[in-house]
Order: sequence, then structure tokens, then C-alpha cells
Amino acid sequence: MLVFRLIGESFRFAWDALRQNKLRTSLSLLGITIGIFIIIAVFTAVDTMRNQIQSSVDKLGSNTLFVQKWPWIFGDSYPWWKYINRPEPSYRDYLALKERMETAQGVCFEISASNRTVKYGSSSVEGISLNAATFEYDKTWNLEFASGRYFTENESQSGSPVCIMGAEVAEGLFGSADPIGKQVKVMGRRVTVIGVFKKEGEDMLGMSQDKNVLIPMSLARGIFDVSSERYNPQVTVRGKENISFEEVEGELKGQMRAIRRISPGQEDDFSLNKTTMLSNQLDIMFSAINIGGWVIGLFSILVGGFGIANIMFVSVKERTNIIGIQKSLGAKNYFILFQFIFEAIALCLMGGLCGLFLVYVGVLLVSNLTDFKAALYFSNVMLGVGVSVAIGIISGFWPAFSASRLDPVEAIRS
Repeated sequence: MLVFRLIGESFRFAWDALRQNKLRTSLSLLGITIGIFIIIAVFTAVDTMRNQIQSSVDKLGSNTLFVQKWPWIFGDSYPWWKYINRPEPSYRDYLALKERMETAQGVCFEISASNRTVKYGSSSVEGISLNAATFEYDKTWNLEFASGRYFTENESQSGSPVCIMGAEVAEGLFGSADPIGKQVKVMGRRVTVIGVFKKEGEDMLGMSQDKNVLIPMSLARGIFDVSSERYNPQVTVRGKENISFEEVEGELKGQMRAIRRISPGQEDDFSLNKTTMLSNQLDIMFSAINIGGWVIGLFSILVGGFGIANIMFVSVKERTNIIGIQKSLGAKNYFILFQFIFEAIALCLMGGLCGLFLVYVGVLLVSNLTDFKAALYFSNVMLGVGVSVAIGIISGFWPAFSASRLDPVEAIRS
């Protein structure tokens, strides 16, 4: 009960100080408000970006490996001369891996031709990505359909003139009409639409299927050179759910070295790219941004902390006689100490809550006025409250300690 009474009285004293000296207290709280606002705004932006980018990375699959010529991440000493002479992943590599891999759920050969145009009658959509893949594409990627279906094995192997298109492509060509069964023209060939991918929206890494058109690899082999470097050939391998990622990676590396006939001790002439490479780089980047936010915010909080300490010293001076009366009536030193510490915490919480409110308003404005969906997470709210309490304890301790050590007789006479 004593603690609750202390807290209640402290909040009342803090409110009286704010009400009686509005300008002085508001200017002092401004530093806390700005500091909390900067720190929580940076953390909110980082967490929102991290989650959106991570959701894009997750589309690649946590148990998926990509056999490619170039690695996704380069070190400081970038040996480009080693990579430039590497062979591209080939259809032959795909066939060999498909036959040999025992830990793989699916092995798929893919190519992509960017900035193409698809036409239907007088309508056309430019800037699409024309993707071609073998039948196992649905086993290595998570596909969701708004309408229609995926290729049959016979359509894939025979190179039937069929395609699956993204939601934006379908909307641009057909509007609200049903695209299933319609014939479109792409790269001079007429193909029949058999499916439409579910609309995904833009993501941070451009991994959306919305502006893609997918055709069978056997059909693509009759249209352009699927082994050309300009079409970014790759072999995608997704491991089985009950097998560890390290085991899948180890087998894939061994099988690729055997297929390419690489001698022991000789360097690989291929790259095995994986999502953890991107995740690790994101962690490094966002950690640096977090540190920057702390540094900038702490300067403001430091100024605000001095302001709170100044208010508390003034408050002790103004209430010296009241402190003397309380001590003469039996108030212990710790009662006076906690009373002023709680008052400092209350003042800092007011500034911190104002900063959190500004962040919340900013999140609402960004989410409603732009396509970027920001979110103020509960962990960041608790962080703002925790920092405010810590600053209140630190800045209020010495004034509170000074008040607790006052002599009651001298305090009353003042």
C-alpha cells in the first residue's frame, strides 16, 4: 500500500509541477520526447523493413538452394576473374541432379527473359518477365493461383503452347474478363492462358509474380537459347522437409562436383546461393542502423535528462519546508527518496509517451498515404517506456538523494 501511495503522490506532484510551470516543464520534457521519438521511430522503421524484406526472402524458401554462376554476396577482395570464366548452369546439370539427388523434394531448371511484351488483341503489357521452367517449378516455389491451374506433366514435356501469368499482366490485358482459355502473343508465339497467379503486391526485393509470365521449358527451348548467360539460367533445389538443410547442401555440392568432374582440392566452378546469405547481410545492415538511431536519440535523451534533473532540483528547493514537515512527522529517508524518484519517472514517462504518440501518428500517416505498411510493434512501445523509466531513475536520483538527507529542523526553517 505504501508503494502505491508513493506512486500516486509522486504523479500528483509531477502533475502539479507541470501545471504550475507549464513552459519550464514542457521545454525540459521536449528533450525526452525527441529522444524517444527518434529511437522508437528508427526501430519501428527498421523492424517494418526487416519483416517485409524477410517475408520476401522467405518466398525463396528456407530449405532451397540455387545453383548459379555468380554468388549473391561478395567479399572485400572480389575475385571477379574467377567467376567470369565459370560455365553457366545447364540443362544437362539439371537432368543429372534430378536423377542423382536423394534428399531433394524437387529439382528445377529455370531461365528468365526480362523487359518483354505480351499482347492480346489491341491490348499489351510491357516490362514483364518471361520465365521458363521445367515441370518441378511448383515443387521448388510456393505458388498460389487466383484462377486456373498449373501445367500438366504432358504439357511441360511436350512443350505445349500454354502459359501462366501474374495478376497485373492479366488485369492489363483482360481487365475484369476471365483470361483462362484466351490466347496471348509473347515473343512471336501464341500461347493459351491456363492459370493466373494470386496477386501478391510489391515487395522489398521485387520477388512478386504479379508481372511474370511462366511457360514450360520445352516450349522455351524452341523460342530462344536457354543456355545463354543473358537469360540467367539456374538450377533450383528444394530439400525434403524431414532432412536438414546442411545435408541437402552437402549432397548438392558433392553431386555438382561429380557432374562437373572437379578434382579433389580444386575450387568449385559454381555457386550455391541460399536465403541465409541474404538474412545475414540484412542483420548486419539493420544492426548498424539501430546503432545510429541509439546514438542520435541518446544525445536528445541526455539533454532531456539534464532538464529533468534541473526540474527536480528546483522542485526540491521549492518543497524544502514540506520535506521538513514530513520528516518531523516520521517520514523515513527512503520515503522522501522514492517520492522524488517516482516524480522524476512520472515526468520522463510523460515525455516518453508523447514521443510514442508521435511515432504512432507517423505510422498511421505512412500506412495510409503510401503503399509502405508500417507497424508500431509492442516490443518497441515497451522499449520506449523502459528507456523513459531508466532516464527518470538516473536523472532523479541525485535530487531525490539530496532531499532525503535534509535535516528536518533546517528544512522547516527554510
